[in-house]
Amino acid sequence: MILTYAAVFLAIGFGCWLLTLTVSQSLAERYTKEHFRRYDNVRRFIAPETLLQIQIVAASLAAALLLLLLVFSGVYSPFILIPAGAAVCVAGFFAPFLFFVWKARKRQELIASKLLDFTMALTNSMKAGMALPQALEAVTKRLSGPIQEEFQQILREYRLGLELTEAFERLGTRVVCEDVKLLVTTIKLTTRTGGSLVEVLEEMVVTIRQRTEFQEKVKTLTAQGRFEALAISLSPIIAFGVLWFIDRELMEPLLTTGIGWCALGIIAALIAVGFFIINKIVTIEV
Repeated sequence: MILTYAAVFLAIGFGCWLLTLTVSQSLAERYTKEHFRRYDNVRRFIAPETLLQIQIVAASLAAALLLLLLVFSGVYSPFILIPAGAAVCVAGFFAPFLFFVWKARKRQELIASKLLDFTMALTNSMKAGMALPQALEAVTKRLSGPIQEEFQQILREYRLGLELTEAFERLGTRVVCEDVKLLVTTIKLTTRTGGSLVEVLEEMVVTIRQRTEFQEKVKTLTAQGRFEALAISLSPIIAFGVLWFIDRELMEPLLTTGIGWCALGIIAALIAVGFFIINKIVTIEV
């Protein structure tokens, strides 16, 4: 009986994998156009069509592995297998996308952390008598990492005939950051009105430094709340592990009965909800 279930689940997973490989380019583009609408930076790490295939494979494998685990644990009720498989399938589908969203967000945070140094270097270069394009090129050569990639993109667009202000506006759409928006607005308005860009950039350096100091203070004040959210979420898992080694017979019904799996599902949902609520409370947008 168990081998029959295992063969069926593996066949379903293999079939889903084959179906993924045959997904047409047009179908992938129609899906990912909306899927990537708010997360354009994810494209820097993976193609939309490839991500869609990974999501389908991850969802299929996650559901198949969970169902196999349940069957080997002695759970055969379809009222348990179907909801559990569906829940894990949805989680597996969105997990790769959320991973790349996290990578894109980390990249933007790295750019924001280097923006103060870039603005100071740009201001000093313009004080030395360089024009904005020359100062931008000189400063970009001394940079490294994602922020260098972004400003090299600006220089390439400028060399291809795009106005420098418009190239900076495109930077503002690629990098979602208040300091970047401030830099883009400053350069755009000052260039069009003919003001002193050096003086405005000096004031901007002070503003960015004050914002950075305030953000660090906020992170310090909310560090305890973030730790509490993590500790509260992990405490049931740690308690389960301790009780499993202390009295295994007492905990086995959670893994060998349908009611036990229902209880574990409810507990996992409550832990996730509690974690996101606490994390939302301690997250302060500056």
